[in-house]
Amino acid sequence: MYVWQPEISAFLNSDLLEIQQKEEFDESWLLNTMKSLIEERGGEISQIHLPYREQQTISIDYKDGKTEYFHPYSGTYLGEKSNSIKFFEKLLIYHRTLGKADYGKYIIGTSALIFVFLLLMSGLKIWWDIYGKKVSSGFKLKWNSPKRLFNYNLHKVLGIFFFLPLGFMAFSGAYFTFNSSYKEVMQVFDLPKKVNQIYVDHSLPTYHSIGEYLTHYDETYFIRAIYFPVDGNGKYKIRLIERREIQTGLRKTKEMELHQDGSVLTLSDFPNDPLSLQMAGQFYPIHIGEIGGIVGRFLVFISGFIPLVLLVSGWKIHNSKK
Repeated sequence: MYVWQPEISAFLNSDLLEIQQKEEFDESWLLNTMKSLIEERGGEISQIHLPYREQQTISIDYKDGKTEYFHPYSGTYLGEKSNSIKFFEKLLIYHRTLGKADYGKYIIGTSALIFVFLLLMSGLKIWWDIYGKKVSSGFKLKWNSPKRLFNYNLHKVLGIFFFLPLGFMAFSGAYFTFNSSYKEVMQVFDLPKKVNQIYVDHSLPTYHSIGEYLTHYDETYFIRAIYFPVDGNGKYKIRLIERREIQTGLRKTKEMELHQDGSVLTLSDFPNDPLSLQMAGQFYPIHIGEIGGIVGRFLVFISGFIPLVLLVSGWKIHNSKK
């Protein structure tokens, strides 16, 4: 269901998320509006989000937990976060943590890896042992076969056809639990000179406020979100994205920090990042299918039902042998 979250949310919340103008965003107007909103509400703001994916408006998260939406050009107040938006946020939390922040994510992540390395791999071995010398037979489903044989054929055919999609979905999903471990392992692909990607960007001038940064903003990437200082540390974290709409292919991002002394620290920048971080940035679009465009999203949507079919058919195969 979450595969189609952008379309569903936009349909149910057109008054909060969509604007009439369908042309490409005028970045200067957009940044001016955001600057004005920050000047009006700066001390209360926790995060501010610019148009990205299904959202064509500006949203502000306040320190008291409230979220409001504003027109990206006029700054007109559009309303507060709706129940349907909150529903999808909670759905994502349950999907990643079962609603138990302390240990739920480890149940999800471990289960995903067990699914890949135990269930899928053992299934592939069994399939190969039987059909390794007659591969074409392993892809055939005999529709007119007896019920018991049909169930077996259904299990083997769906299992082999969806082996790769399910493997990619589960393995990429486990990343959100074990992201640090994934990155450490993937560092074997890094070139020595690219291991440390954090640096002060001396090509940029110093800025004495977030408003001044927005006034002189000139980046290849687009600002996606600004996270305001916490605990008085004076650091603004700025997330940038290559394209505002849902994109096919590699997801290219940049993260920066604006410090109290006006310096800008680049935390990550896709073209200059080590390969391990470039790879890590693709786990979300792989998991949700967006890396493959609409075809990839449909494949993930359909694949989401396959484990249930495999569970039922596998259980029937098990019982038939008793």
